[in-house]
Amino acid sequence: MKKNESNLDRIVRIILAIVFFVVGFWWLGGIWQAVFYVLALIMLFTGVSGFCGLYKLFGMSTIKETSSSPENPQL
Repeated sequence: MKKNESNLDRIVRIILAIVFFVVGFWWLGGIWQAVFYVLALIMLFTGVSGFCGLYKLFGMSTIKETSSSPENPQL
């Protein structure tokens, strides 16, 4: 799995995982609690691994490409 998430994207996902878990634990019950736990696990996994399957499916990446040659050199 090639990483397709930037560091900022990964941090946001880990914070969202914590928020989903806390909301599910303290304020929800039943099926909604289970839904928020699953969302928390997905966010935590993608945040830690740096890979998002939906990004791969849609051909997206939040990692900026670096080029070794200047794009528009001034002459």
